[in-house]
Amino acid sequence: QVQLVESGGGLVQAGGSLRLSCAASGSIFSINDMGWYRQAPGKQRELVAVITTGGNTRYADSVSGRFTISRDNAKNTVYLQMNSLKPEDTAAYYCNAEVRRTWFSSNTVYWGQGTQVTVSS
Repeated sequence: QVQLVESGGGLVQAGGSLRLSCAASGSIFSINDMGWYRQAPGKQRELVAVITTGGNTRYADSVSGRFTISRDNAKNTVYLQMNSLKPEDTAAYYCNAEVRRTWFSSNTVYWGQGTQVTVSS
């Protein structure tokens, strides 16, 4: 199996910063895209940022210029550096990864359990 474990969430004042980490472990041959999503109470889960194996990135308009996604392929880990945080960034943040478990298998998307980010005004 494959597990994704997030860390780094917490409570921060508006204007502050947090860095989230998500480490993938288990039966992994390779990882394609890795990403961060978030879900606020009463709202649908939304894309925050995605990064390809080669380092190409894509961001939601609401976080572009404030958040930075990066990854360490040797550690199967993806990061989300969040700066200039706003109260509207408050949500549970989830990472995901497209994992290929063996040479001959197709990609499967796995999700972490989520980490809470709360930004106070």
